[in-house]
Parts: sequence; structure tokens; C-alpha cells
Amino acid sequence: MTDGTSHALEVDDLRVHFRIEDGVLPAVDGISYVLARGETLGVVGESGSGKTVSALSLLRLIECPPAEIKSGRVMFGGHDILKMADDELSSLRGREIAMIFQEPMTSLNPVKRVGVQVSEPLVRHLGLSTGQARERSRELFELVGIPAPAETIDRYPHELSGGMRQRVMIAMAIACEPKILIADEPTTALDVTIQAQILDLIVGLQDKFGMAILLITHDLAVIAETAHRVAVMYAGRIVELAPVAAIFAAPRHPYTQGLLRSIPQIVRDRPAKLNEIPGTVPNLVRLGPGCAFASRCGRVVDRCRAEAPPLEHGAGGHAVACWRANDD
Repeated sequence: MTDGTSHALEVDDLRVHFRIEDGVLPAVDGISYVLARGETLGVVGESGSGKTVSALSLLRLIECPPAEIKSGRVMFGGHDILKMADDELSSLRGREIAMIFQEPMTSLNPVKRVGVQVSEPLVRHLGLSTGQARERSRELFELVGIPAPAETIDRYPHELSGGMRQRVMIAMAIACEPKILIADEPTTALDVTIQAQILDLIVGLQDKFGMAILLITHDLAVIAETAHRVAVMYAGRIVELAPVAAIFAAPRHPYTQGLLRSIPQIVRDRPAKLNEIPGTVPNLVRLGPGCAFASRCGRVVDRCRAEAPPLEHGAGGHAVACWRANDD
């Protein structure tokens, strides 16, 4: 699919609600962004900000109920994924848009050999024979840096380390050379050395295949190393969207500023100083009409509590949702 534009994906006013015992929880509350071809867009925010729910919703992988996609459009190749028939959606997943899930041990089938699992999308989407798919799986294992690929394809997930299982997930995701790769916390629970290897691998594969990547993480260091732009999410909304350099050099939303301040500062001969954002994330079921960050913000004014600010786009592709963003 192609629509002749530079956009790989367009998300417009996506809203995803969960009906729970206490009421309706707006997990994703009207987010919009564009993912350019060949770009890495990082999505960052603390746990519960809506990062993973929004990503799963792009491919309609969110369980409905209890979730419900209330509104929005997810445009790919001139088609709205949210309106696709099931057979169209099945052909899209894994072939055009693929996803690396947060925890490979729960995403991989424990009773199937890893090579068989990587072969499945090759047989389904590309029509390869079993033998051809097995050989391609071996090549993919070699491509993603798995040692002894000819032997490893016959192993089960529990026989591999966490880093190797993550590489298997990446091999599966890129098997059909998708146009978009969604990576949900791809380095969670890995040690620092393996994290760096996995991130380098993903960036290298992006260069090789020209994929657009949506990278979901809570780690600002990962964003700094790999992303071109970053969307900062808080309480189901994007509160700041800008090139990575602009976010780190001149963050404009108080929440983004708080996230950056919370990174430990190492000063010679002094203990690392840790700053925290005061307060807690509000109960989204009982969220009032104003800015969701108002109760934790040191710059709050009456308007912040009465009216939620829109995401306003400014110079240099820097967008921010804050009534006081232009104050000195």
C-alpha cells in the first residue's frame, strides 16, 4: 500500500476508553501525530500514560471489551486501519506493520521451536514453502546476530537468554520487511550492554530496510540515542511533540521539564542528586475539565484548572499543550 505521500502513518484524534467498575477511564484521550517514512518517533511517559494502549490500538490489538476505540483515524496507505475488514487487517499485521512486544517470553509460544514461529509469517504473507521459510528464518537469525543460527532455529524459547529471545522477536517482526515497526519497550528487563546491542540492531535494520519506527519507552536515554522526534504523553494525551534535540535543549511543558530533571545528575565528588515530580498521576476516571498535570505543576494558574490546553504547533515543529508555554 502507498499513497504517494511522505507519511508512513497518520493518527488523528485517537480515543480509547476502558469501562471499569468506577466508570469510564480515558486511557488514550485524543492523540494525533504523523510518522514519516524512515523516521523514528519516540513515545515517552511514565507508566499509565497511555503509550502501550495507543500502540496496540493502531493495529486493533487492544481487547474490546473492556476497551473501546471511541473515535479517531489511523491512516496507512490511504486506508483507515480502524475501519478495515478483518481479512484486510490480518493481511496488514506482520506484513506491512509489525510489532515487537514488551516481553518476549510471554509473546513467544513456549511449545513451538523459535524457527517455526519466525517461519509462520513467511508462509502466511509471502507464500514461501516450509523449506524456504526455514532457510529464510536461518538467514534472519544470522541477520539479527543470533549465534549458530542453523542450530538455534530448533530451540525453544526457554532455552534462550532474554537478549536472544528479543532478537528472535525482532527477526519475526522484520521477516516480511514491513514499512512500519512498532517497538514497545524493546529493551525492558535487559542489562545495559544487551540494551545497547538491541538498539543498535534496530537502528541498523531501519537503515537496511527503510522502515519507519514507533518506539515506545519510559527511558529518555533510549530516546536520545535512537529517535528523530519524541511525543511526550501524560494521562492519555500528548503534551509535547518536537524534534529530540529541541526536547532536550529547550523543553516547554512542565511535565517534560520534570522528566528531564528527574534524571540523576552525576557531579564529581558529590552524591547523585535525584529530583522527583511532586504529587501523583490523577485518577483519570474523575479527571476534571482542566489540564491533567495541574495538580502537580509549579506554574499552575486558574485557567489551567478550568480548561484543558490544546496541543498547539509552533516554530521548528515544536508542539506543546500548556497555557504558559510561551511565558519566560
